[in-house]
Amino acid sequence: MNDRAGRRRARRLAIGTAVVLALAGMNGPWLYRVGTEKYHQYQINRPEYKAENGKWEIVEFPEEYRLNTIHAALLHTGKVLLIAGSGNNQDNFDAKKYDTRIWDPVKGTIKKVPTPNDLFCTGHTQLANGNLLIAGGTKRYEKLQGDVTKAGGLMIVHNENPDKPITLPAGTKFTGKENGKTFVSKDPVLVPRAKKVFDKATGKFLRNDPGLGRIYVEAQKKGAKYETGTQDNYRVQGLSGADARNTYGIAQKLALDKKDFQGIRDTYEFDPVAEKYIKVDPMHEARWYPTLTTLGDGKILSVSGLDDIGQLVPGKNEVYDPKTKKWTYTAKVRQFPTYPALFPLENGKIFYSGSNAGYGPDDVGRDPGIWDVATNKFTKLPGLSDAKLMETSGTVLLPPAQDEKYMVIGGGGVGESKLSSKKTRIIDLDADSPKFVDGPSLEKGTRYPQSSVLPDDTVLVSGGSEDYRGRGDSNILQARIYHPDTNTLDRVADPLVGRNYHSGSILLPDGRVMFFGSDSLFADKANTKPGKFEQRIEIYTPPYLYRDAQPSLSGGPQTIQRGGTGTFTSQHASSIENVRLIRPSASTHVTDVDQRSVALDFKASGDKITVTVPKNRNLVPSGWYMLFVTDDQGTPSKAQWVKVP
Repeated sequence: MNDRAGRRRARRLAIGTAVVLALAGMNGPWLYRVGTEKYHQYQINRPEYKAENGKWEIVEFPEEYRLNTIHAALLHTGKVLLIAGSGNNQDNFDAKKYDTRIWDPVKGTIKKVPTPNDLFCTGHTQLANGNLLIAGGTKRYEKLQGDVTKAGGLMIVHNENPDKPITLPAGTKFTGKENGKTFVSKDPVLVPRAKKVFDKATGKFLRNDPGLGRIYVEAQKKGAKYETGTQDNYRVQGLSGADARNTYGIAQKLALDKKDFQGIRDTYEFDPVAEKYIKVDPMHEARWYPTLTTLGDGKILSVSGLDDIGQLVPGKNEVYDPKTKKWTYTAKVRQFPTYPALFPLENGKIFYSGSNAGYGPDDVGRDPGIWDVATNKFTKLPGLSDAKLMETSGTVLLPPAQDEKYMVIGGGGVGESKLSSKKTRIIDLDADSPKFVDGPSLEKGTRYPQSSVLPDDTVLVSGGSEDYRGRGDSNILQARIYHPDTNTLDRVADPLVGRNYHSGSILLPDGRVMFFGSDSLFADKANTKPGKFEQRIEIYTPPYLYRDAQPSLSGGPQTIQRGGTGTFTSQHASSIENVRLIRPSASTHVTDVDQRSVALDFKASGDKITVTVPKNRNLVPSGWYMLFVTDDQGTPSKAQWVKVP
């Protein structure tokens, strides 16, 4: 690999020199620009160049089908689900204009799908039955300081009655005992009964620990004079007798400061065959920016997010059972920043890389480690470089998944920090004492890098920006292919479209990679012009599809049990070097914990290839997969869809 990279650098230098010499005789900047562009187009379309560097092409939907793609997932029909919800657009939200599209990248067709709620900044993951689970979204857009007209914030409602819970309807009024100011709740709240506490040794009753409910309240009228400066106890209007004595509110400062996004509890399964959303039981907690991770038993873990009052969910994680279609809380509490990168391990535990997409205190839940969900034990992992620059970093499970090696790419400082990292960090979780070590560096500090596992056991790393949301015209128009076997990053063809916040990438069944989204704050280097959401799709065709013909792959079963075998037909069976089972992606906000490439044992005989699926259900979660074979030239087949029940 290193020799090839060296030849490529030498060739680029020669090309660059040729461009300079060819243009030296031209007159004027116009001729220079035209000549440069023509020569560039000539170079990137040469067969030799594409066979070494690949090629990028832009797909632009007809105007009526365009959308601000925030979330994308590959469905087992071969189509791609594109979800915008309100698309980070307050006007769309106010008008309840929520968008979803289904795109067929082979036929080029696109279809509008009715969207039941604002699934902007939802969480999603592939289910065993082939549906996509979607949970959370947007209840309210953020309001920046200056736009907030009514003082408001979090009210903690206490219930000291151990005999019954109490429900307070939306519109309940809370009046401060000291400040005398009244605030009104925006939603109903159920406050659980108090818990009786007894001495463990004697059994003697000690006290009642009040049940707690959280609710967003705001002043009845506009203006700064209705703000409060300190904590106060609040009387709940409309209650009498024991309820009035046992129920009260406590709030800290209620002010005109910034109000964050608020989440929803709604949960849906998207059916790829019927091509529609199916509503199921909602989560217990509202979540905006949650991560959904598949557990070994096929259940789905939902973690983090901002709740229905705009606060980070206080460590209350929950699990969805696809059989009952209901949610239950986990036994223990553990808090993470929003969109934490959580990957299931072969031993059933969860790896947290430290990658996340933003909201949350800078000192809570940001250390990487191994999480045992059952016991809530969390073992920190050492060696992470640029540990303070993990926000908006990307994490990918390197192929093959059996090696349990992960790469963490780039990242930035907490919030709107200008700091970003050039680092890649690699950790081998199969090692006796796992620790992060630095991999090859990127050329620039990179927030929001997109990464996709390819069927030839490499990883495509592309895009991102140096600054928060592409500020200062800082999009990075570069792409590289990482080779795990040599630990090298090889520069390949440059993308045509900048991608930062709200972008992602998806491996397609034909071996190409699609890129979507990008949501720059500004459109110029001086940060004076508002940015425009990038609605174009871009397709990268890797070098392996410009070399020789793809090996054929056909027939075979649509279902293979774990530990079972399946036989497929290939005219190139004798030249096949590896077989990979790749789980389809569900990508958003630099978070794609679904994608994994599992190596399969195989035997070739004549034109037949018999493959064996590993037995470990944590390694191979139930569901649909793309089955690729790759020949001795490094060229993969088109995928066959296989279901692991």
